[in-house]
Amino acid sequence: MVELFNMELAKARQRINRAELALERAEEMLDEDCGVGINIALCSRIRTAQRQLVEARERLTKIDPPIIFGGSQ
Repeated sequence: MVELFNMELAKARQRINRAELALERAEEMLDEDCGVGINIALCSRIRTAQRQLVEARERLTKIDPPIIFGGSQ
């Protein structure tokens, strides 16, 4: 059971890393002046990567929720 949990955590972290890398690459390409048509496509790619990053972070949070301490400890 613990191995399955650890594997799911690793997969979720890997999804986050891939989404962050894809977003970073798209933003770098947008910084290059490639023309309007390519920039429109890159904006779409950036939005998709941002959405995937949010979804990957949400999945990780569902698998391994952060510990939130109350103010009265």
